[in-house]
Amino acid sequence: MPDDEKPLHWIGSSLKDLRSFPEDVKDVMGFALSVAQAGGKHADAKPLKGYKGAGVLEVVDDFDGDTYRAVYTIKFEGAVYVLHAFQKKSKKGIATGKADLKLIEARLKAAASDYEKRMKRG
Repeated sequence: MPDDEKPLHWIGSSLKDLRSFPEDVKDVMGFALSVAQAGGKHADAKPLKGYKGAGVLEVVDDFDGDTYRAVYTIKFEGAVYVLHAFQKKSKKGIATGKADLKLIEARLKAAASDYEKRMKRG
């Protein structure tokens, strides 16, 4: 990892979930996360609705009629945290489901706690 590249941390089952995605989707998500680690923003990364200004972004990729999402945060100066990776199940609209939003909120709190612990260990 280059000196200026931020470490990537996975919260909850996000790594396992992302690994279950089709290869093409994993390539898109992986590239977007590596851009975030380097301090950039992938062209397909957009602020997650309801988190404007909070540094929570999502990357959406469609593959074979299905939609996949990875949600991550760049809120912490020294790291990128992947909060959630999932296949969108609902066929109604494009909004992220309430259960997914609750999970993202809980994992954002877990990421904040983890980051604080890591900084203290320093």
